[in-house]
Parts: sequence; C-alpha cells; structure tokens
Amino acid sequence: MKVIRVTAAVCAVLAAFTVHAAKLVVTNDYNGVKVLVNYDESRIAPYTLEDPLTFVDGRKVKSQADWRVRREEILEIFAKEMYGVEPPKPEALITDLVNEKVTAAGFAIRRQYKMYFKADRTGPCINWILWIPRWAKKPVPVVSFLNYRGNHELVCDNDIPVQTGWTRAGKHTDGNRSSERTRGMMQDANSDSIFPLAMILARGYAAMSACYCEVSPDPGYNQKPPYEQKTFAYTGVFDLWGKRDESRTDNITALGAWAWALSRGLDLAERVPEIDAKRSVVTGCSRLGKAALLAAARDERFAVCVPNQTGGGGAPLAKRNYGENVNTEIHAFTHWYCRAYDKYAPDPAKLLTFDQHMLLACVAPRALLIEGFDTSRWMDTEGEYLACKAAAPVWKFLGKGTMPDVPYPDNYDLSAIGDSFGYVRRSEDHGISGYDWQWMLDFADRAFGK
Repeated sequence: MKVIRVTAAVCAVLAAFTVHAAKLVVTNDYNGVKVLVNYDESRIAPYTLEDPLTFVDGRKVKSQADWRVRREEILEIFAKEMYGVEPPKPEALITDLVNEKVTAAGFAIRRQYKMYFKADRTGPCINWILWIPRWAKKPVPVVSFLNYRGNHELVCDNDIPVQTGWTRAGKHTDGNRSSERTRGMMQDANSDSIFPLAMILARGYAAMSACYCEVSPDPGYNQKPPYEQKTFAYTGVFDLWGKRDESRTDNITALGAWAWALSRGLDLAERVPEIDAKRSVVTGCSRLGKAALLAAARDERFAVCVPNQTGGGGAPLAKRNYGENVNTEIHAFTHWYCRAYDKYAPDPAKLLTFDQHMLLACVAPRALLIEGFDTSRWMDTEGEYLACKAAAPVWKFLGKGTMPDVPYPDNYDLSAIGDSFGYVRRSEDHGISGYDWQWMLDFADRAFGK
C-alpha cells in the first residue's frame, strides 16, 4: 500500500499517527512498539462469537443453576486470560469517619471516610466521599464510582482536601500532583465530564466516590522511572498482596485493582444506615468504565451497572480489531491486562476463544446499560452495540427483560434500552455528561421499581 506524506495541519491533529493512502489505518508508537490501528470497516476480518449459553465442553445451559456455573466458567476465563486473577478480600476493613456536614445548599449530608485494609491502620488508604439526601424518609439507593484526580474536583467545597499522592498529569495539575485550581471543576457545565450532585440527590440517590490514583497509580505509556508502568503501577493497594510472581501470566492487574476498590466502596455503603446497599449502581467513564463493568461482573452485590464509554477492553468486541484493539491495549496499557492476553494480539479474530459479550453476560440477570459515544472511532461504538446484541440472549434466557431487538440506534435514540439491559449512545466529546447521568438514573429507577 502506498504511503502518502501528510500536511502539517494533519500532523498537528494526528500527532504520531502515519496515515495510509485511501485506507483508514494508522500507526501508533507505545513504549517503543509500533502498533497498527484499523479504522476501515472493510478490513474487519470474519469472526465467530462463542455462545455465552454454551459451556466450553459444548454442553448447553439449560437452567438458572447451569447459568451460575457457566458464569463462573466465563469469569475464570477472563481472570486467566485477560484481567488477571481477582484480588483477595482484605484482612480487615476499617472505615473511619473523618468529618460530616450539611452541604449542597442544605439538601445533603456529606461525609468523608478513610478506609484502611489492616487492623493497625497501616499501609494503603483510600479516601471515600459520600453524599446522602438529607430529607430522605428511608434508606436510599447509591451511585458509586471512581474519579480521576481527586474528590476535591467533584464539587466546590473547601473542606475536601486536594488529593496528595501521585495523579495523572493534566493541563491544570502541577505535573503529577493534583491542584487546588481544579477544585469543583466537575460542576462546570462546559466540562466534558460533570458530576450533577443536585440532580442525583433530587432523584433520591446517594453518591459516593474515591480517586482511582489512590488505589493504584496509572502511569501512561512512554513514561520514564520512577513512573514507568512495569513497576510504579503495581504500588498502592498492590502492597497488600505481596511480591509479584513474574513467572505468572495471570497476575492481578490495575483494572482488577480498581474493580476491587469499587467492591470495597460497596462494603462501606453496607455500613451506612441511610443507604440501601442492595440498590447500588456502579458506574465510571473510559478506563474507569472498564473497571465498573469488571466490578459488576465479579461482584453480584452491584444491582445496576452503567459503564460509560469504555473503549476496547471494556464493552466493544475485541475480535472486530477496530479502533482500540488487543495490540494497543497490551502495549499502551501494560498494567491493565495480564500477560496471557498478549498471545491474542497477532490475530484476535482467529485466536481469541472469548470476547467481551461474555463479560457483559456475567452481569445478567442484574441490570446493565452500556453508554457510548460516536465522536471517536477509537471507542468503536458499533462494536459495543454488537457485543450487547450477542449478550442479550442471556437476559432473555433468565427471563429478565432483554435489550429490545432494534437496529443499531442513532445518537440519543433510546429504543435499545430495555428494563434490565440496554444500549444508548450520543454525540459530543469523551466524558460523562448530563445526558449520560440522566439515562443512568432513569434506567436505575426502572430497575428499582421507582
């Protein structure tokens, strides 16, 4: 294929990408490895998806009891081949209330907690923040999620300390340190991601969050010591699990650690009398949407899961090899996936013996809404929808109101949202928007019979 030279203007947009003539194929450089990314539908190789209702040995799932066994089989596949083994429960769970106050113009009680995992309060600590509707007459459902750069970014509240550990660098950070300048930034209506606390409270939900950097730092590709992925990523809560055995191909991963932390947040919610933890919603955007999906797949206590714009390694089918793909995942995000996943990169369509529709199915019969956006082909929104279609028979088999059988919906078309399983997408930029929160709460309302 002939390679053309690109203009300076195109270079400014595509950075290190190499564009091939007439075909939408680009080359990215991750940690010194050049990886092809396909944006050409005609290049998607034929693939076959495994039936989530058929065991590996060929037996068909015939009952709900069978499904429970099959679900464990699927989770074991993902643990051994992609996300690494599930981290163990902590030896202790200490949840110290740091402070409490009436906030949000009087409509909420805000509490801050320090969570420790050893009885002597040594080692890793996660700072959780919780808002509860002040005037609720009975325990309320809760929405939980991990945030990117600190609890102080969620609302304008000077009593919330700035996240002090390592954080992802951004235009308003001080290098890899969070900044006072970003306090309350998720209340800015012009932000790509918002946290509509007032709306959540008015809808009768509590909200809780913690910063994912406190769980496990997330260094980017091409970063140098001391922040390189192969060492620095495995700090934080990884200190609880001892020295890594590098001979294993299924070690605990960063995605597994973030999912584990979401379950620990639900442990905290179960201790709060104003919360009905059996009505829990777990969400997250982008890589934290992946974590939310993995958390709900593994932990059946999450009643509703709404992962937002997960990208490859989350909801979209990997066998399509479109946009974010197995090759980009294992080279750009070496700490997100276990080493066993590497072997599928040369030809996912032929080599993979599982795909992401099976992970979605592990949430069944609980409620799952996949939220996407089509502004970036990297995210493969259609691949998300196709994964949903392939997982839908599990909800139908279990009698839990599967996703409606409709064509690939347009932006803002709600026709693919069922009572317990659905799909929706929108336009505009990457991030969790007011539309996403509204669809999430409407979906949770139906799931909870509100």
